[in-house]
Amino acid sequence: MPTAKGTFSVKITPLAGEEDMPFARMRIDKVISGDLEATTVGQMMAFRSAVEGSAGYVAEEIVTGSLEGRSGSFVFQHASEMNRGAPTQSIRVIPDSGTDGLAGLSGSFVITIDAEGGHSYGFDYELGQTT
Repeated sequence: MPTAKGTFSVKITPLAGEEDMPFARMRIDKVISGDLEATTVGQMMAFRSAVEGSAGYVAEEIVTGSLEGRSGSFVFQHASEMNRGAPTQSIRVIPDSGTDGLAGLSGSFVITIDAEGGHSYGFDYELGQTT
């Protein structure tokens, strides 16, 4: 399975939430560079516990760009958590969400944040067959 690698910038914008809910809602906008060249837009819902370093979030984001010279879009689904500082990530391509040249795409995406706050990624993927 090939692995795409690169960096990305992310902008998180708070969205209005319901006052009686303990969740934060946010808009996600990314610019991804490297083997995957893309932009994204999505929404996240997050919860932070009273215990330092424990939190979780779910999100979906539409990714539009190119991979291996094939252009299209697909959707990432996130379900990740921090357990007292120990991260667990699940960021996967939703099956059959790929369009155009990225139809049939599958895979999982891993985010790494360095000590200076820079974001990089590894994306293990399989491209569908072109018709």
